[in-house]
Amino acid sequence: MEQTVGLYIHIPFCRSKCDYCDFYSLAGAGDQMDAYGRALLRQMDAMPTDLPADTVYVGGGTPSWYGPDRLCALLEGVFQRYRVTAEAEITVEANPDSVTAAGLRQLRRAGFNRLSLGMQSARDDELRSVGRPHDAAAVVRAVEAAREAGFDNLSLDLIYGLPGQDLARWRESVEAAAALAPEHLSCYGLQAEPGTPLYERRAALPDDDVQADLYLWAVRRLEQAGYRQYEISNFARPGRESRHNLRYWRGQPYLGFGPGAHSDFGGRRFSLPRDLEGYLRDAERGTFTLDEDEAVEAPERRREYLMLRLRLREGVERNEYETAFGMPFDPLEACFAAWRRQGLAAEENGRWHLTPEGFLLSNRLIGEILEE
Repeated sequence: MEQTVGLYIHIPFCRSKCDYCDFYSLAGAGDQMDAYGRALLRQMDAMPTDLPADTVYVGGGTPSWYGPDRLCALLEGVFQRYRVTAEAEITVEANPDSVTAAGLRQLRRAGFNRLSLGMQSARDDELRSVGRPHDAAAVVRAVEAAREAGFDNLSLDLIYGLPGQDLARWRESVEAAAALAPEHLSCYGLQAEPGTPLYERRAALPDDDVQADLYLWAVRRLEQAGYRQYEISNFARPGRESRHNLRYWRGQPYLGFGPGAHSDFGGRRFSLPRDLEGYLRDAERGTFTLDEDEAVEAPERRREYLMLRLRLREGVERNEYETAFGMPFDPLEACFAAWRRQGLAAEENGRWHLTPEGFLLSNRLIGEILEE
């Protein structure tokens, strides 16, 4: 079977920058949007094309702020250059404040079939506390418009650990999100990253113990609501897992377009600088500067396999590991068995994975197992 590739396209434009955002994104650069679309297509022309692609993911930034006309033209450019499979998952990220019913219908007709909507909270005070540009009512309107436009694969993002958040407030957001009946939910713990406004103002966030309680409650509640946890932060109805993100966690090939985008393809890992102006200049020349470009050797692939697969509920398996890396699984299994006695790991159908309690300690546990 011919190997497929996933495509990630980064849209760095935003209406405004959220206080916690550490992604490469820019507010107030709207005059460069058209030039950026042309640059993305030039980068595609400079990279391998005519490949079968079974996932396309347009993220950001705020792709919906980029506008449906530009997004549709961009997707048409992808179709012209790549053999996008008939069953491909084609995702676009959106914020509730920058979608319209007409725009969503336009996106759906163009071929987008999965919408990832940044809900973050069901409480207006929490949204204001981190600089989100929408309110809770806008989320409900956006979901209704998405359904009317024909999107039957909808994901909502939530953030726990917001300033002043306790379990009662978090429960309110999870219940509100579940009531909207998305096919997929992502729940991310808030971190105040250096250089962000949230970090600079030393905002008081719930401590690690409180965040752990919020996380474990959400895991149990979403399981009851029919959402299976398939990755540390992600929950889905059966068959509605994010196929594109699974590519990353399973170590499958993908190509990234736009400043700050990463690729893993042909045995090499490479990325582009987080610099919009430099990216546009490179597009004019037809040669793109790489921030990182390295061959990925077997020892690093082994580390990646363990680091990424242990983010997943599907975990790792003896034959798979030994066949891929020619190393014995027994030392790893000894770790898993010890963790199982502590309630941090479990074995299902011959595959070892971390439990929700283990996911909370995943950085430490993965560090331990990488030493084996």
